[in-house]
Amino acid sequence: MFMSISTTGTAGSPATDLGFLLHKHPGKVQQFSTSHGEAHVFYPEAGDEACTAALLLDVDPIALVRKGRGKGRGGSPDFALAQYVNDRPYAASSLLAVALRTVFRTAMKGVCEARPGLVDVLRPLRIVLPAVPANGAGDGGGVAMAGRLFEPLGWRVEASAIPLDEAFPEWGESRYVRLELSATEVRLADALQQLYVLLPVLDGAKHYWVAPDEVDKLLAAGEGWLADHPEQALIARRYLSRRWTLTRRAMERLELARLAEADDREVEEIDNAVDDTAEETGPQGTESQETALQGTASPEQPAGERKPSLAEQRRTAILAALAETGAARVADLGCGQGELIGSLLEDARITEVLGVDVSARALSAAARKLRLERMTERQAARVKLVQGALTYTDARLKGFDAAVLSEVIEHLDLPRLPALEYAVFGAARPAAVVVTTPNVEYNVRWESLPAGHVRHADHRFEWDRAEFRAWAVRVAEAYGYTVVIRPVGPEDDEVGAPTQLALFRIGTPPVPTTTVATHPGTAGTADVTATEVTTADVTTTEVTTTDVTTTEVTAAESTTTPEGGETR
Repeated sequence: MFMSISTTGTAGSPATDLGFLLHKHPGKVQQFSTSHGEAHVFYPEAGDEACTAALLLDVDPIALVRKGRGKGRGGSPDFALAQYVNDRPYAASSLLAVALRTVFRTAMKGVCEARPGLVDVLRPLRIVLPAVPANGAGDGGGVAMAGRLFEPLGWRVEASAIPLDEAFPEWGESRYVRLELSATEVRLADALQQLYVLLPVLDGAKHYWVAPDEVDKLLAAGEGWLADHPEQALIARRYLSRRWTLTRRAMERLELARLAEADDREVEEIDNAVDDTAEETGPQGTESQETALQGTASPEQPAGERKPSLAEQRRTAILAALAETGAARVADLGCGQGELIGSLLEDARITEVLGVDVSARALSAAARKLRLERMTERQAARVKLVQGALTYTDARLKGFDAAVLSEVIEHLDLPRLPALEYAVFGAARPAAVVVTTPNVEYNVRWESLPAGHVRHADHRFEWDRAEFRAWAVRVAEAYGYTVVIRPVGPEDDEVGAPTQLALFRIGTPPVPTTTVATHPGTAGTADVTATEVTTADVTTTEVTTTDVTTTEVTAAESTTTPEGGETR
């Protein structure tokens, strides 16, 4: 099989710079051993104005059969002769992709120690592949697939189908195409990485067993272009030989990378919903921190009876709030490992649950914990887990009776909180929203929590009761909701309960009177610029507490935001 890479240049920037980038001297013919044959690199032309490097891969069909051992296209014959008489030595496929990585490994990494500045130079390239298998297998192959794969990357694609036999045109076209790619400005390293991925995708098969590490290879070679490719699902599926578990893993990681890039953060920063310290007993754990709040049994409590943890009490409070609303379709936003989803599925009144989280690890853990693969078809139809960022509007969140933000808002930087407010209360606009968050005043009751520390390492802030109440009132007024505040967990006369809950119920839509104010940030945070919408229709917000006197808070009485700025 054969491939050529051509470029043009000038006297000041000669085309023979291609030799430096490929690390192959234009004046030599070089030979390299691969696992299935010999690769030869030579230059049909090399001058200042034009330079072409050619890769010729001479595949040994006998070695291909012996090393395939019954796996892949070369080792899975329909009959004995097909082991030796097939298209593998002639058509560009995964064999050529592996040869590219073997022969041009340094060039693919974008490294050129002799001329470091060359690797980032955008140059004209023309790549010719005389015979490429383009097997559709239900994905619409042939010339059309070549365009779908390469054109979104900026290539001009010239693909022509090769007839089965030129002497017998009535036989029609074969599944092979002659492919020519050209671009005026492209990095050579990017071009090689794209070929490494897309040649096996066009073929739809690989000559070796696709192991889990192929996901890492795909994402490494696809860095910078695969996440935004409109055919990324098709690419992942065909590159990974339709192994659905690996394909799902690749798609989750691609989406996570996209969300991280959109937020200008590292992937590790947002894929942290699964706490690796869950077995710890200190306050940095997840439910372990709340188990410490159980306290001792009361005198009336039977010996040995376990008091519910704070996490269990919080879920009970959320379920009670949802029951008040009569919600049947519920979205758990920031669902983590699915504890609340499991409780929702136990309620026959809940007909649909959508779990949303930015962390692919959390969603995988939730799927395992919920045992989705073992659910009956009817039960599985009630739940769906999707990856998404709550700071962006998402059409999938619209139309639900209720949404839950359980211990979510404190994981956001304060400047990002208005984006979540709009995405949930403004764009998705469920009929009811339940929000829970820690009460920072209660932290002094934690013997194992150092003074001034938040309960979890990923918490960006924790509000006291007044701050949370002011935030809830402001959001309710801005988006046309009413709100009720409730304590969750054992309540202390001085510092309140460990968790605070807000139940928002949709009210009259807000009057479009907008004022913009800048609020100084909470200590240790950046200043927050928020847009507030005031309304004459929503003038009061009722704040109640369990077993204490009901307090009604009007808009006029709420004079500060959680960040400490004036609301009006």
